[in-house]
Amino acid sequence: MGPFDFPTAIDDRDVYRRTVGLLRDQGVVLPTFGQLADPATIPEAIRARLASVGPDDPDPLNLFRVHWHNALDRTGSRDVPAHVVLPQSLTGVEATIAVALGAPFPMIRAHKVLAAYACLVPRLVTGRFDPARQRAVWPSTGNYCRGGVAISRILGCRGVAVLPEGMSRERFDWLQGWVGAPGDIVRTPGTESNVKEIYDACATLARDPDNEIVNQFSEFGNYLGHYHCTGPALERVFELLATDAPRTRPAAFVAASGSAGTLGAGDYLKDRLGARIAVVEPVECPTLLYNGYGAHNIQGIGDKHVPLIHNVMNTDVVIGVSDKATDGLDALFNTKAGQAHLAERAGVPVETVAQLRHFGLSSIANMLAAIKLARHLGLGRDDVVLTVATDGAELYESERARYLAQLPEGLDARAAAEIHATHLQAITTDHLLETTATDRRRIFNLGYFTWVEQQGVALEDFDARREQTFWRDLQALVPVWDELIAAFNRETRAAAA
Repeated sequence: MGPFDFPTAIDDRDVYRRTVGLLRDQGVVLPTFGQLADPATIPEAIRARLASVGPDDPDPLNLFRVHWHNALDRTGSRDVPAHVVLPQSLTGVEATIAVALGAPFPMIRAHKVLAAYACLVPRLVTGRFDPARQRAVWPSTGNYCRGGVAISRILGCRGVAVLPEGMSRERFDWLQGWVGAPGDIVRTPGTESNVKEIYDACATLARDPDNEIVNQFSEFGNYLGHYHCTGPALERVFELLATDAPRTRPAAFVAASGSAGTLGAGDYLKDRLGARIAVVEPVECPTLLYNGYGAHNIQGIGDKHVPLIHNVMNTDVVIGVSDKATDGLDALFNTKAGQAHLAERAGVPVETVAQLRHFGLSSIANMLAAIKLARHLGLGRDDVVLTVATDGAELYESERARYLAQLPEGLDARAAAEIHATHLQAITTDHLLETTATDRRRIFNLGYFTWVEQQGVALEDFDARREQTFWRDLQALVPVWDELIAAFNRETRAAAA
């Protein structure tokens, strides 16, 4: 199955019937994209049963928590997604920066579980993937493969995580508790920016027909899941902020590159609210900014290539952020001396300081890019910049320990003040590009070398993505998939009866 061979009907009736039987035996009901976008539409009987299921249990009911509307306790739900509004005492800008939190997502405490579900479920309900016989292979730099392994286990199939060996220890610790066998964790050379090595490993695995490569970087289900679920979630956050402030404007949406799936929410917010779209990457690996390369530690972003599902021609701004800043601020946000400095010296409200534990490394990068954008555009108090905290600080304890070990005196009051001054108070608008038509064409063309020359995508399909009609036409897939999911659920209930 190629990335442009979109599933829209049942392809293999035998596989379909086996899958119905397997999921019936596992007690699986599949949520639709519509239900994940608006959890109030989830049947009351399912919501009632969820109350007895822990958010980290490998229970099929947790599929109905794969959305942005979980409460911070990760068991209840809320109408408006959990979010943090960053005060000027922290950001130094008048504009409102609102950050939706990925930490309440089930099983992996990160929003990538939504992407994993969105990529696999169209295969399941069309007989293109046989969970009884095939392994789902999840290439990733960390969170997506964890989400894929979690979804696979719930569905009763084997999931294989492919990720660089240099990623945080916490990712591997989690995987070891969830995979079916040690061999289902494939470690590739390098760290965050070594995605080519991941692709090479997947090419080897793909020689076995029992392995299905579910590549987040080229799966349009990833883009559509975020367009239809993350986009409306952020719209609800904006609507709440605008309730008592009618002059409030949605100035921009900011998200790191990574697989580019989350940037699909930007397309939604531009379509609905007219927001600009800004993409974030590390200055140590400035692929979009300068056709550059390099290694970095902002785990989850910046991978020396342009993902196939990045709607480059709709991107307004590219912003570079340094991993020196994200490493330093992670330590500031998660140590007693750092928290005391923010609350007592910087005047950041203690409730905000407490919420910063929900910001992982890429989340901090999104925050910094939002501040840089607000400074560059001169945004004021009526402007809102929306972004996401993809995961929380608990995934980076080993990285933080490594950073703190480099400080001669540890992170004391003086070090906290220096980190705050250097990486927050002194933020400038360097490494920021407002894209012209020429810039967008340059970035778009850069993807040719990965997808056409290396990965074998047809040039006609690759070029079709230049036009916004291609991306608008994609939206028609979601109602088709929801109908197929509903029909599949009827089949499993009938089989059970």
